[in-house]
Amino acid sequence: MKRKTITFTAAGKAELLESELRPLSGDRVLVENEFSAVSAGTERACLLDLPNLTDNPPGSFPKTLGYSGVGCVVEVGSNVRSVQNGDRVLTHWGSQHSNYNNITESNLLKIEDDSLPSEHAVFAIIAGFSLNGLRKTRLEVGESAAVVGLGILGIFSVALCRIAGGSPVIASDLSAIRRKTALSLGAHHAFDPATDDYIEQVKSATRGGVNATIEVTGQSIALQQVLGFAAPFGRVALLGCTRVSDTAIDYYQQVHRPGVEIIGAHTNARPKLESRPHSWTWKDDARALLRFMADGRLDMSKILTAVYAPQDGPGVYQNLAGNHHDFPVGAVFDWKQLA
Repeated sequence: MKRKTITFTAAGKAELLESELRPLSGDRVLVENEFSAVSAGTERACLLDLPNLTDNPPGSFPKTLGYSGVGCVVEVGSNVRSVQNGDRVLTHWGSQHSNYNNITESNLLKIEDDSLPSEHAVFAIIAGFSLNGLRKTRLEVGESAAVVGLGILGIFSVALCRIAGGSPVIASDLSAIRRKTALSLGAHHAFDPATDDYIEQVKSATRGGVNATIEVTGQSIALQQVLGFAAPFGRVALLGCTRVSDTAIDYYQQVHRPGVEIIGAHTNARPKLESRPHSWTWKDDARALLRFMADGRLDMSKILTAVYAPQDGPGVYQNLAGNHHDFPVGAVFDWKQLA
């Protein structure tokens, strides 16, 4: 059986390549993909071979990306018990931008609600990254919350801060379009971080400072700004990957003295098997997010913004490499359109 995968073959270059599927081992499942979601920040960093990519050292091509897919089980290994042929599943990690995914049973989750569109459900894993970041801030109902950076992780973070009872919820991004989207998802205010009085705007809107901030830009200058408007004893979750630390931060005045917490919020910084307060497994987060989608608390019609055919992949990634600020926030590949 042939497999087609969108592959990064060199810095800035993506191709749709064909290969042979390997046989299943006992704990693995073969999934025929319906949709795979694009995580623009991570995938652009890998495409451009940016530093600090632990799983993909500089110069290591080819690379296959994507970590969030939805598809149908077509074959199961002899030791698999949680799913069977015909089940629709979320798939986590593996090479998601492919028509077939050979994946371990531990990295998939059966979707129980047949009414959920696959092109919406596919975001449950990516949104789980945002929910993990929010949990680590320990946001309480009525506390102020801020989300800095409104790519796909930031947009979900805004919606989840509102669901969790943040008041007010502040959003910031250089893009006016993304700020408008954040307001439509429940942000009370949306600010441009390039304005001269940005920090004062945030402080004014939050009555003195932000209790819980999710930083999603991956830019060290943004962390410096966040610490400028953090409330005493505020918590800052680093959800974005700050790959280049090129901005000076006064840790005594901005962190140590006001008692601010800076918390690593990588998706791997979570329990593998059992959830606990403020730190859930990816499967438990995904189940919660699927419920939020089903009951309307997460309005996916405002988040899904672009659907591409897999053969469009080379052009899609060329656009992402050169014009990432205008790249669609919620983008997916529809593998049913594979030519």
